Amino acid sequence: MARFLVIFLALLAVLFTVEMLEPVQRHLVQPFTASLADISAALIMPFDEQVTTSGRVLRHTGNHFAVSIEAGCNGVEAAIVLIAAVIAFPARWLQKLGAIAIGFLAIQVMNILRIISLFYLGMWNTEVFTWTHLYLWPVLIMLDVLVVFLLYLRVVNREAVPA
Repeated sequence: MARFLVIFLALLAVLFTVEMLEPVQRHLVQPFTASLADISAALIMPFDEQVTTSGRVLRHTGNHFAVSIEAGCNGVEAAIVLIAAVIAFPARWLQKLGAIAIGFLAIQVMNILRIISLFYLGMWNTEVFTWTHLYLWPVLIMLDVLVVFLLYLRVVNREAVPA
């Protein structure tokens, strides 16, 4: 357990430091964040044609409400926590890579649901938007990370125990 915690905390420090580097932000994080806005708009447009994007901003052309997907709201930090936990836990690299890929996808699916829900909550009621944005969704995203990690542990332990 101590080994896991040391590796986990060290990986968190390294990965969060790398994520904050300006070239990483400019070439990876910001384009990725803009793609989340585009994906969200593409999912909304069959139901609401008054949605556009500009970079990280998702905007409703009818009432001009907009949300900007900022750092901490793109799922990257949640993915970093998952990646650090998966790598820190002893398992085969193929298992780790599978867990990271599936986990990243699970986080981003949840995050796109988050973006779309916040977009419409913000048009409806800014107080509910603020509470949901600051309290509910961060917990749900981290809960998603925890569930993915626990499922990963279950798979790794099942494969390690002879039948």
